[in-house]
Amino acid sequence: MKRSSTGRGSGLAVVESPAEMRELARRWQGEGASIGLVPTMGALHAGHLSLIKRARSENDRLVVSIFVNPIQFGPGEDLDRYPRPVEADLQMLATAGADAAYMPGAKDMYPEQATTRVAVHGVAGPLEGAARPGHFDGVATVVTKLFWATRTDRAYFGQKDAQQVAVVKRLAADLDSGVEIVVCPTVREADGLAVSSRNAYLSTQERAAAASLSHALRAAVDLYGGGDRDPGRLRRRMLDVLEGEPLVQVEYAEVVDPGNFSSPGTLAVLAVRIGKTRLIDNHDLIQPYPG
Repeated sequence: MKRSSTGRGSGLAVVESPAEMRELARRWQGEGASIGLVPTMGALHAGHLSLIKRARSENDRLVVSIFVNPIQFGPGEDLDRYPRPVEADLQMLATAGADAAYMPGAKDMYPEQATTRVAVHGVAGPLEGAARPGHFDGVATVVTKLFWATRTDRAYFGQKDAQQVAVVKRLAADLDSGVEIVVCPTVREADGLAVSSRNAYLSTQERAAAASLSHALRAAVDLYGGGDRDPGRLRRRMLDVLEGEPLVQVEYAEVVDPGNFSSPGTLAVLAVRIGKTRLIDNHDLIQPYPG
């Protein structure tokens, strides 16, 4: 374990191995402190900061993990080019009042002899699970390891990754983790686009086209608010908006149950490609659309 080298004198601890993280967490628990965890892959933005702010207010100690998890990326995805602005991230964490940045290496997390993977069935199968085979196994495995290393009481996730949230909730309950999963609202840009590290990949023209995701969700909310509960018509309304933008290639647009992501419900979920960038978003149709 070391102190951040960014020169702020903040006391932010940079923890680089699971053993060091466990030792620090045990010390905090021995002092009677509660621990909050915000899992991230770095490239921190306003969405992450909203999670960090909430976690800081609800826990005695705060750990933010930064780990670009290789086993949740599929072939041809953006593992190699995923942004890694480490010093900027550490600066943000120090300013936000985090106690520790947990930054393990891939060899520490997945030694050569390791063969165990955690799989969540049911909710992990459709939509993102079908589009990205193995993705949620990677998520479930790394989240389990983060829970054990940090000994966290609460873990904070953004609603933007709604299916991931459902998978993590199922995992936490099924494994008797005792970890409280706290879900925080999606943070959006002025035009409604959900804040995401991958937004940085978009060209100026692609960034303008990406606003169509928000427009599609708003259109579905308006239709639902007008009394239409038919999943097919709600889906068609979202597709009409998305297909009206030439740069958007739709992977799926559905209205699902937020608990199982298969049967019809009130959660509108989208996944599209704009150029080489894949974006997802969602909104519960019962709730007014922000902005």
